[in-house]
Amino acid sequence: MTVIQAVQSGFRRYAKFSGRATRSEFWFWVLFTVVGGVVGEVLDLLVFGYHSINFAPITELFWLGTLLPSFAVMVRRLHDTDRSGWWWLLGIVPLVGQLALIVLCCLKGTRGYNRFGADRIPPPKQIIRPRAA
Repeated sequence: MTVIQAVQSGFRRYAKFSGRATRSEFWFWVLFTVVGGVVGEVLDLLVFGYHSINFAPITELFWLGTLLPSFAVMVRRLHDTDRSGWWWLLGIVPLVGQLALIVLCCLKGTRGYNRFGADRIPPPKQIIRPRAA
């Protein structure tokens, strides 16, 4: 999955907490939100100036617009590892919980079906070789 496809998927499945999300879908979404936040901060500084550092409406609107899909992508990523979406609450625990959540999101998803649906990565095509005579 490319960055563009991951962002499109994140917005297309804006508040869908069911199903699964691949590692690339999740991490490209994280990359998009981080880069979008940095761009928003730069735009806020250019438009509103340094003297209003606590006033960042562009960044805040961006974060507000991506908050719900970010939770949804996180839950779907946890589903891909066959864990309940409630595991995202680990992120509330400072440092240890956040590191554990990062590790869970880095794990490979379960192959085939799990209790949250079908694998979003298609199985590799099998090459049928002719028998030797």
